[in-house]
Parts: sequence; C-alpha cells; structure tokens
Amino acid sequence: MKRILMLVLGTVFLLAACSAENGIEVHTIWMRPTAQGENAAIYFVLHNHSSNADELIDATSEAAEAVEFHESTTTAGDVIQMNKLSSVPLGPFAEIKFTPGGMHIMLIGLKREVRIDDHVEVVLHFKNSEDLTIVAHVEDTAPEDDHPHE
Repeated sequence: MKRILMLVLGTVFLLAACSAENGIEVHTIWMRPTAQGENAAIYFVLHNHSSNADELIDATSEAAEAVEFHESTTTAGDVIQMNKLSSVPLGPFAEIKFTPGGMHIMLIGLKREVRIDDHVEVVLHFKNSEDLTIVAHVEDTAPEDDHPHE
C-alpha cells in the first residue's frame, strides 16, 4: 500500500511540474493605504502565457467610483505626468509590470478607507480572454515578487 501511495504521489508531482502555465496570470498585487474619497493606485505583474496577443480593455471595482489605466512618465524637466490609457496591449508571452512611477490601475474616488492588511477586489476585462478577478493586498511598500519568472 505504501509503495502505491508513493507511486501516485510521485506521478502527481511529476505531472504538476510538467504542466505549462496557460492564459493570463496576475501576481504580486498590492496597493498603499488610502483614505475614503481619495484616489489609489494598484500595482501588479500581468503575464500572458499564451502565443496569442490580447488586450486589457477595462477594469471595474465596487471599491471605487471609477477605475482607469494610467501611466506615469517623467518629462525632460523632471516633471511627472500621469496619462490615462484607453487599454493595455498584451503581446504573446508578454509580461507587463504595473509599478509606482509607471503603469498602474487608478481607483478613482474610493468608497471606503483602505488600511494595511485590507484587500480590494478589481475585475480585469480583456478583449480575447475571460475576466480575471484580482485582489490587491494593502501594504506600505511593494512586496517581493511572489512569482518570479526567469
């Protein structure tokens, strides 16, 4: 019986190690604490494990009045500008990092205060893929990448 159990467990581990990731994955999702009525940014890593291009076309959250895609850029005079994006293209096998000082999701008009260790749900809507619900963990600083890719 022990030998059969070991064989089954070994097979399960082998299959899990060999299975390729598919579709779109989101990881390392976080945001900073923010007062009710304010705007807040959500950061994460978006990874397309598919050979097909896609596009992030919208996002929604019950935690805010509106949700937008933004990208911060620094001009020649060291002035930071935030530009609204209509969508985010996601090429085949692409990885896009939504980071402070770069691309991010902006929650406009938070409906409640979010504090350290709270969680905020956002639904990402794609052109060609199913919607993905992500949960941002509220932290003071960026967490370590919880899903490193080499």
